[in-house]
Amino acid sequence: MHIHILGICGTFMGGAATLATKLGHKVTGSDANVYPPMSTMLESQGIEIIQGYDPEQLKPAPDLVVIGNAMSRGNPCVEYVLNNNLRYTSGPQWLQDYLLHDRWVMAVAGTHGKTTTASMLAWILDDCGYQPGFLVGGVLGNFGVSARLGESMFFVVEADEYDSAFFDKRSKFVHYHPRTLIMNNLEFDHADIFDDLKAIQRQFHHLVRTVPSNGRILAPHGVKNIDETLAMGCWSELEYIGDDGHWRADKKLADGSVFDVYLDDQLVGTVDWALVGDHNVNNALMAIAAARHVGVTANLACDALAKFINTKRRLEYKGEVNGITVYDDFAHHPTAIELTLGGLRAKLPQSRILAVLEPRSNTMKLGVHKHDLAPALAAANEVFLFQPDNIPWSVQEIADQCPQPAFCSDNIDTLVANIVESAQVGDTILVMSNGGFSGIHDKLLAALTAK
Repeated sequence: MHIHILGICGTFMGGAATLATKLGHKVTGSDANVYPPMSTMLESQGIEIIQGYDPEQLKPAPDLVVIGNAMSRGNPCVEYVLNNNLRYTSGPQWLQDYLLHDRWVMAVAGTHGKTTTASMLAWILDDCGYQPGFLVGGVLGNFGVSARLGESMFFVVEADEYDSAFFDKRSKFVHYHPRTLIMNNLEFDHADIFDDLKAIQRQFHHLVRTVPSNGRILAPHGVKNIDETLAMGCWSELEYIGDDGHWRADKKLADGSVFDVYLDDQLVGTVDWALVGDHNVNNALMAIAAARHVGVTANLACDALAKFINTKRRLEYKGEVNGITVYDDFAHHPTAIELTLGGLRAKLPQSRILAVLEPRSNTMKLGVHKHDLAPALAAANEVFLFQPDNIPWSVQEIADQCPQPAFCSDNIDTLVANIVESAQVGDTILVMSNGGFSGIHDKLLAALTAK
C-alpha cells in the first residue's frame, strides 16, 4: 500500500513509518516541525517528508492515511481526509492491525523511563540472540534506529498513555495487548488530556485488563498509585520490583554504575555499566525481570547491560569545550528532571551543574507542575530558564522559588550568552527539553568555543 502519515516526525509515528517501510509499503508523510534525530532517521530510511499540511500532498489519494495524535479538527489534511472519505486510522491501531497481533508483545508503560527501559529490554533480548522487533520513542543507542521488525515472535513496544488520535481518545497502549507488561511508575501528567490522576489510573487499568492470565505484569513494590490501579482488578501473574519485592538491587557504587541483582534474595547477577542514577538501576531491574519472562536468565541479562548504550537525548553527551561539558536530556516532568539531575550529580559530585530548562510539554504549558520545578532543580548550582511565547505564565515564578542563582530569558541567544558567561572550567551544562530547543546545544558549544 501507499501509506501517508500525518505528524510523521513524532517519535512514535516516525518509528511506525520505519516499520511500514520494512513491511514493503510505500511510505510518505508530513509534519509542521521537522528536526533531528527523527528527521535524520526517516531520511536514512528513504522516507519522503513534506513540510506542512497542504492537502495537495493527498493527491492522488494514498491507500491509507495514518493520523498522528497531534493532529486535530481544522488541520487542512484532516479535513480533506474526512471530506473525501479517505481510509484513515490511528498509529496505535495500525500497529496492532498490521504487526502486533501475531507477536509476543512486551510493553513498557509508566510516566517516566519508558524509552530507556524499553531500549534496555530490546538490547538484552537482541544480545541474547532473540532478534526482537521493537518500537521505542527515541533512537536506540545500540541499534541507531527507533524501530525494527525483528526476526522472531518477540516485539518490545514503548506503551504510551497519551491518547491515540483526535477520533480515539483512549491511551495508545490499550491497542497493544501485551503478554509481558512493565508498569514502571504512575504520576499525574498530560494535563491537556487527563483531568486528574484517577483518569490516568483508569487508562492504566484498561491496559491491565488486556494482559492474559498467562501473561505477566512487572510493577514497583509499594507504589500507592500503582497498587490502587491493580486493586481495581488483576488477572495476570504479578512480580514486584524493589525493596521487599521479588527483585531488588544492591548498589556497589553510590552512583549506580555497579550493582548486584537479587531475585527472591538470591544473587543472580551483577551489572557494571556506563549509566548512573537510581532511576536507571530500577529501569534495569524491570528490563531484567521482563526478559526472564521469555527465558533470558538474569546473569545473561546483566552481562548484556554492560554493553548497553543509552537512547539519544537521555543524558546524552553533546561535547566538551575548554573544560566545559554539555549534556542533553529529554526530561520535562518534575520527577524526571529531579532524577536526571540526581543521576548527574552522583556521577559528577565535584562538578558545578548548570541546568537549562525549556518548559515545553503540554502539561508544562498549562502550568500544572510549575510549583514543583524549583524543588526538582535543587541539585543544580545555577538554573537557566527559557520563556516560551506560547505559555500563559512567567518562568520568573520558578526562578523566584529557586534558592540558587536562576536566570530567565525569552530569547535563545540571550540565554546562551548568560550561560556561557557564567560557565567555568570543570562545569557541566545540562539542557532539558522534550523538543529541539531551537538548537541550543550547538549554539552553546559554538559560543563556548568562541569564549
